Formats: sequence, structure tokens, C-alpha cells
Amino acid sequence: MHISDETAEQPGWQDFANCLGVDPDLFFPERGASTREAKEVCRGCVVREDCLEYALDNGEKFGIWGGMSERERRRLRRQRALARRAAAEAGAAAGGA
Repeated sequence: MHISDETAEQPGWQDFANCLGVDPDLFFPERGASTREAKEVCRGCVVREDCLEYALDNGEKFGIWGGMSERERRRLRRQRALARRAAAEAGAAAGGA
């Protein structure tokens, strides 16, 4: 599909992020450093969910995305995988009854 120049110029979710113009180093703290400041920037951001989903969809392993650390995103991925597995098993059980 061909994307026109006009379509390419349309703003994406990143254009509405609270972190626009903030030093990116804030979102990639050294190991063991506080993530509080970065998460504070994310609080109340109108595109926080878009940012988080972007990180999850693209396997971002580092930094604060959507107000969550790498560890928090791993936990969320595991929870979602378990929920999908449980839903699939429940669907299979219901279909086989």
C-alpha cells in the first residue's frame, strides 16, 4: 500500500506524549537507579497506554515505557500470556462439552 506524503505527515501518538522534549536518558536509568522521575513524567500522559503497547508489541527490553520498567513489563507479558492460555483452555473445554 502506498502512503501519501500527507498521510506520512499525520502526527502519531508520540507527538502527544508528555516526554516529548524530555532528555531520553531519564527513561533509561543506570541499573539500580531510581525510575521515579521518569514514571512521574508518564503519569497522566494521554498516550501512556499507546506507549506501553508499543513497547510490549516491539519487545522493548530497556527503559521506562508507558510508565512501566522492564521488570513490570515482563510481569505484565506473563500475566497476559497466562490469561490467554486460560481463555483458550476454557474455550476448548466449552467446545468439547
